[in-house]
Amino acid sequence: MGEDVTGSQVLVESLKSQGVEFMFGIVGIPVIEIAVAAQSVGIKYIGMRNEQAASYAAGAIGYLTGRPGVCLVVSGPGLIHALAGLANAQENCWPMIVIGGSSDQDQEQMGAFQEFPQVEACRMYTKFSARPQSIAVIPQIVEKAVRSTIYGRPGTAYIDIPGNFVNAPVKRNSYRESIRCPPPPATLADPATVAKACQLLLKAKRPLVVIGKGAAYSRAERVITEFVETHALPFLPTPMGKGVIRDDHPLCVSAARSKALQNTDCVLLLGARLNWQLHFGRPPRFNANVKVIQVEIQPEEFGNNVPAAAALHGNISDVVRQMQRHYFSTHRSVMWKHPSDSDWWGLLKEKISQNDRAVKAMCADQTVPMSYYTVYGILNKYLSNDCIIIGEGANTMDIGRTLMKNSHPRHRLDAGTFGTMGVGVGFAIAAALYAQSIAKDGQKPKQVVCVQGDSAFGFSGMELETVIRYRLPIVFVVVNNCGIYSGGPKEFWDSLETSDDVATNALPMFLSPNSRYEQVMTAFGGNGYFAVKPDELDKALKNSFDNSSRGYASLVNVMIDLTSERKQQDFMWLTRSKL
Repeated sequence: MGEDVTGSQVLVESLKSQGVEFMFGIVGIPVIEIAVAAQSVGIKYIGMRNEQAASYAAGAIGYLTGRPGVCLVVSGPGLIHALAGLANAQENCWPMIVIGGSSDQDQEQMGAFQEFPQVEACRMYTKFSARPQSIAVIPQIVEKAVRSTIYGRPGTAYIDIPGNFVNAPVKRNSYRESIRCPPPPATLADPATVAKACQLLLKAKRPLVVIGKGAAYSRAERVITEFVETHALPFLPTPMGKGVIRDDHPLCVSAARSKALQNTDCVLLLGARLNWQLHFGRPPRFNANVKVIQVEIQPEEFGNNVPAAAALHGNISDVVRQMQRHYFSTHRSVMWKHPSDSDWWGLLKEKISQNDRAVKAMCADQTVPMSYYTVYGILNKYLSNDCIIIGEGANTMDIGRTLMKNSHPRHRLDAGTFGTMGVGVGFAIAAALYAQSIAKDGQKPKQVVCVQGDSAFGFSGMELETVIRYRLPIVFVVVNNCGIYSGGPKEFWDSLETSDDVATNALPMFLSPNSRYEQVMTAFGGNGYFAVKPDELDKALKNSFDNSSRGYASLVNVMIDLTSERKQQDFMWLTRSKL
């Protein structure tokens, strides 16, 4: 009849056969044996301190690897804590699976320990949510979960595992193992629509290519770079689209973002959506008559907020190749290029030059207390070309998006489509594990740097213990202005006498002044540094990156001017309703 195996073994062997490499979570009843079984088949299990951070890490590793990361949680509250990461990954279109232990089958509706309608709760945050009715169907459920997360627009799945399945024995020959789900099939756009899109771009006087994180996820960097360079098109990456084409490329117009969006007459969207991050594609941030060419894997996205002049349904790489082949077939002798001396390029280059001069002057400022720009001016000296950057916070993240350059795709992680705070440390852990997994024998892993505001760091600072336990050489930089957006000066706090004074007089954005966050790192055995002056920051960063190269984690807590802000913007970063 075959050997006996447990439900846990069936589950983890199914995950392994589907290409799952990483599992993050917090163990307890009834999932401890699942984590142990995962390790026994070679899945890397990373025990975290909070289910939210674990779920953020699982989503990030799915984006980085292209295969879903798994978050393992206990029933009830454990699953509820993980919903934050599940929703974040779903909104970001990242492949991820949450596996939740749940009440035993024979105790359903009896008020069992932590009983909760978990499948139903996860359904609105996932593409697929299921509770297998027997151990024998687990391999098929796992295969469908993986397929759901990577086919079409990537997303999330939930698998519910009854507690009585975990240790229950079954005969190995009593169930059918599933075949590994193959990569998503190629999808091509309608040739007539491809021809229309190419003609729109050809006739445009002010064309613009917008590159989103969907292009990074789909590994479309080579074909997009060839297309943009062949036709000399200005391009603008979204935050996590940075690096698909390197940020210092002469065709990149990030330094003239508002000018480019407001004046383009034809925009080609590659892996980007016209949501709040791109101001819905509407005036005043966009030209009212702009023609939009959408390349999109999910057809329901076509015409969202702005009608599509050309809607190209398909994989980004395949559709861009179609467009390139069309141009080659119709311009055999001389390939079409947008003129480098056009009025459009003149307008963009003037704005780029103006902004570059202003930013360089701000970065060179050595005034104490320091500004955000001073911090980034010093930090950039130590960032390697292939560094993986995690940015989190308000101004900390927004300014860092423009000042910390990327030369490689999938090397930047931040708050993303859902604008989620608290993701930083979980993302950094995922990035460090990914860097280790792709490092060749004898090669040091890529640098991983996590730059956070002090408020953002507070969401999951306890995960520094996880960083130390797994020996992840991450460099953390906490840009500390003692608050959310801005904090209160020490003189204000000294004037308060009672807790009631704090509750009624301290502004809701204020945090404790001059908090020594670096001591959290040293408490767990890492390296902590406190910097107030530029030379102190320079020395702290040098030591931190030296530590990282030797395999040790560090945290630099840098105090900045409490009123430091972004340079004056043409528009507010968030488009608000006029109603």
